[in-house]
Amino acid sequence: MKTFAELNFPGRLIAVEGLDGSGKSTQIYLLKRWLEAEGVKVYFSEWNSSELVKSATSKGKKRELLTPTTFSLIHATDFADRYERHLLPLLRAGYVVLCDRYVFTAFARDVTRGCPPEWVRGIYNFAAQPDLTFFFKADLEVSLNRILEGRPKLKFFEAGMDLRLSNDPYESFRIFQGRILEQYMAMSHKFNFIVVDANQHVEKQQSIVRRIVSERINLTQFRRRSPLPLPPTILPVAPPDNKAKEAEEDMAA
Repeated sequence: MKTFAELNFPGRLIAVEGLDGSGKSTQIYLLKRWLEAEGVKVYFSEWNSSELVKSATSKGKKRELLTPTTFSLIHATDFADRYERHLLPLLRAGYVVLCDRYVFTAFARDVTRGCPPEWVRGIYNFAAQPDLTFFFKADLEVSLNRILEGRPKLKFFEAGMDLRLSNDPYESFRIFQGRILEQYMAMSHKFNFIVVDANQHVEKQQSIVRRIVSERINLTQFRRRSPLPLPPTILPVAPPDNKAKEAEEDMAA
């Protein structure tokens, strides 16, 4: 996979990956707000958000009808739709595109659910590699506590209950997420992941992210001619419902 810079796209793509409850969505939100305050042209996209297939995915999850293959194909359709209609046009227009999860989510989850690795990667072979990929590595207990902070129980697919790993959803979550973590770490070197300790305070993680982005991307090339009228806050405070949003991600399955 070549990066968008290597393919001579005017824009740059930054992706964040991590286990459910790792805090990656909070980090990319804060990064987006900082870039906007810096006057950078930014576009944000998240996993499983295409209007074309989102409702079908939601119905399938609620009825617990999705097989591993169906799961994989639906998410691939969702990604392909967003990639062609949103990501590529904005990258061609010289934007910094932020993605809350990229193809690596499918590489990790679908393989953990039993899909052949070569097949999974094959259906995403049209996608270029992000210019930067941050992987937020959190302890399983930390991730679990963050998820449960916003609601009383785990969701069926989120806990990997479809794999029959355990009758206890919490134990199933630990096993399922642990296996996903193994997949992520196995591909981290090949795809140049920047691993961030997600057990640290939010502010420290964000400082690391901003420093790396500033060092590796010349942000002056992506500034608007007329910066948006945003206050120059050093570290924006996430909205009150941000943790709930992180926990309520429908794609966390």
